[in-house]
Amino acid sequence: MKICIYGAGAIGGYMGVMLKRAGVDVSLVARGAQLEAIKTKGCELRIGEKVYVESMPASKNPADLGVQDYVIIGLKAHQGWETAEDLRPLLGPETAVVTAQNGVPWWYFYGLEGPYANKRLSSVDLDNRQWNAIGPERVIGCTVYPATETLEPGVIKHIYGNQFGLGEPNRQPSKRVQALADAFTAAELKPRIYDDIRDDIWVKLWGNLCFNPISALTQATLDIVATDPATRALSRNMMLEAQTIGEKLGANFRVDVDRRIDGAAKVGAHKTSMLQDLLKERALEIDALVSAVQEMGRITEVPTPYIDAVLGLIQQLGRTKGLYPTFPEAAAPAEQLQATA
Repeated sequence: MKICIYGAGAIGGYMGVMLKRAGVDVSLVARGAQLEAIKTKGCELRIGEKVYVESMPASKNPADLGVQDYVIIGLKAHQGWETAEDLRPLLGPETAVVTAQNGVPWWYFYGLEGPYANKRLSSVDLDNRQWNAIGPERVIGCTVYPATETLEPGVIKHIYGNQFGLGEPNRQPSKRVQALADAFTAAELKPRIYDDIRDDIWVKLWGNLCFNPISALTQATLDIVATDPATRALSRNMMLEAQTIGEKLGANFRVDVDRRIDGAAKVGAHKTSMLQDLLKERALEIDALVSAVQEMGRITEVPTPYIDAVLGLIQQLGRTKGLYPTFPEAAAPAEQLQATA
């Protein structure tokens, strides 16, 4: 099995090392100091007291790596859009593309039946770039739950978690998903195959939609956002709007809104990924987490006044700080690609 991880940052590097240790033929697409470190001394992964170092083919040019069985996209959504056409040298007739990204995926409406079938989301795929360059029929949906961080170029620390959700957009079982899940299991990554991966996408998105922008706007940690009466109420109202949208599209929310917020509060004084990006002056991942939900509200004719207000504020903050890459003119240059958290 040949797997290329496109975007070998913290999560991508973690997956790469674990899969390589399990005997998978892994290659990496990376850039800058990360690429040079991996090429020079391998990719180092620290899990507790254990340290693993694996050498893998790595390049900034996908053409150097050849056709793959699976390509795992470990980029943030706007970076995935920017580089979609660069994947072509990795894609053969049977290559699957695994979207291991936060937020609403560009292929969301592919495989749905009824009035919303094959709708497109311009907020995450302007001009259908990914739809056309990759093709939704290649996609395997993936939700990512581990927390990792890059300590220095080529050195990744695993913080917690090893769970991943997997599923076909068309809601059908498939040999390719099962084979990938088996590889994950052998690599001590814990996969769960969903009948509809969108259900798990919504559960994770549900919190990211509100906790990320509110924490960035207030610079409050997750425990405060989830327990302060004002920010908890705002989060709850945003989540209820999103739930109405999701259910109208056929999604099943397996927990209720208050339980989801209480679960976030138990995480403790954690800085959300958007707050971390703000403090480190990195591009804010707004569109896949918030703008796309607003767009889905327009498609389903669900009012989203709370989402609209918070989206307007976080977009303005991003523009003021120069951290909001919009399509296409302000998308991140290829050499500045970073992996999704």
